Amino acid sequence: MLLLKEKIKEAGLKATPQRIAVYCAMRKLGHACVDKVAEEISVSFPSMTIATIYNVLESFVNAGLLVRRFSSNNKMYFDVNVYEHAHFYDCCENSYEDFNDPELVKMVMEYVSSKKIDNFDIKSVDIQLVGRKVCNNL
Repeated sequence: MLLLKEKIKEAGLKATPQRIAVYCAMRKLGHACVDKVAEEISVSFPSMTIATIYNVLESFVNAGLLVRRFSSNNKMYFDVNVYEHAHFYDCCENSYEDFNDPELVKMVMEYVSSKKIDNFDIKSVDIQLVGRKVCNNL
């Protein structure tokens, strides 16, 4: 708990009980929409509104603690892992799974950076592999 509190403070935010609860939920969930976070903290903060949770999540994005993920179900998801990595996105379950392949990210970044794209400065690469999980249980 102390580590989470310090991480929030180091990002320049006040470590309120609500922020600690939301960040703790995100650390547990990894990738989540506001509804999942609300569900996760509903026991400890039953009166916290969706709007408040969303505002806390956005403050974490602005402070560099989370990254936004856009999904095909028109919900905003948040990612607790802010380092460069790729994702598997299950379009049936609307869920994300990290795909850690630094070589892939580097290769794509180098390729795109070598192109002369007018009036566009590339800051990072966001790789999302879309599909669905395959169940091998027969």
